[in-house]
Amino acid sequence: MTGHLFKVIRERLPCTQREIAERLGVDATTVQGWESGRRALTAMAAGQLLTLRRRLLGYGADPHSIALLGAAMDADGVIAHALDESLPDRDPRSHPLAGWVFTRASTHMIAWALTGSAPAALPPAPTATPRRRGPSPETPLLAEPDRRRFYDHMRRYAEIADRSGEGGALLRRQALYLCSYDMAPDTHAWLADMRARRPVRLTHSTWSPEWADARSLATSLTRYGEFDVLHRFIERGMGGDAGEIANLNYWAHWLGMDRVPRPDDSFMADRSSGLWDAGALLRSFADRLDPDLGCVDLNVHSVWSLMASRPGVLAADPRLADELRRRVVLLLDSGSVSQQARRELDAVHYGLRLSSP
Repeated sequence: MTGHLFKVIRERLPCTQREIAERLGVDATTVQGWESGRRALTAMAAGQLLTLRRRLLGYGADPHSIALLGAAMDADGVIAHALDESLPDRDPRSHPLAGWVFTRASTHMIAWALTGSAPAALPPAPTATPRRRGPSPETPLLAEPDRRRFYDHMRRYAEIADRSGEGGALLRRQALYLCSYDMAPDTHAWLADMRARRPVRLTHSTWSPEWADARSLATSLTRYGEFDVLHRFIERGMGGDAGEIANLNYWAHWLGMDRVPRPDDSFMADRSSGLWDAGALLRSFADRLDPDLGCVDLNVHSVWSLMASRPGVLAADPRLADELRRRVVLLLDSGSVSQQARRELDAVHYGLRLSSP
């Protein structure tokens, strides 16, 4: 993933492999090895990798793409672990997904290798970017046998983590979410079975790792057209302060606004974790008010909750208020949301009218 992202950055400069090799002071075969995956960029010493990033930035590379190199390295660690058949099943706490709460950027970077769809955080290519031919592929999509090995590994470790109880909660949650990208005929049934193994008892007053597991699994099942689980989670899991705080804290971390590394999911319940920028979070929600998204009801609830908890959040951004107003009206007219989401949209629409000058 790191090598393919390097290729994307190089082509958008734009530079040929030979040109970027000359600028970086390496052989063209080294660049070819990075981009094809034959030579791992992640094997480079940390100081050299930092220097590489700075030099690319100095040559005019897109800074948002440069920032994603860290997420690509995280993805490479997970993919390499999953495809290494020499590793025996062992203590789940040693798994890369067991001690680090992944963000959207890292998760979508892994998904890029599984689906071929570029991460949402990767800026679109400039219209003038030339298309080049070469030995490296157009996308980092894994070959089908490797994708199957990856998903089999994730299923196996999700089950190992499930047997480990609370100590395996983070690994179970993150492995299950990655398995939801698997379009194998039995995936939906397997996910439903994993949900049945661990019935979730949600309360309005307390938070537990089960809450985070239930949220991820409910959103995952929407890929298969199962929306009732998400609706029940919104009703039962976010009907009180504990759930609302956890949901917003998780969104902030997932979208990269909470930049503190998190070793487990407990930060979601921490009221002092909410030091993220509420305006930035609300701006990130705007394009999620889309009737075509499977989790649109969760997105609506999150907007409603954020505006209720931070009533002055729109004061400094009238353009955002206008954009939200437009999207809320479109959603109300679409008839594509649940009754609860519709009530929340009405409340958001009323709040937006009150906030207008």
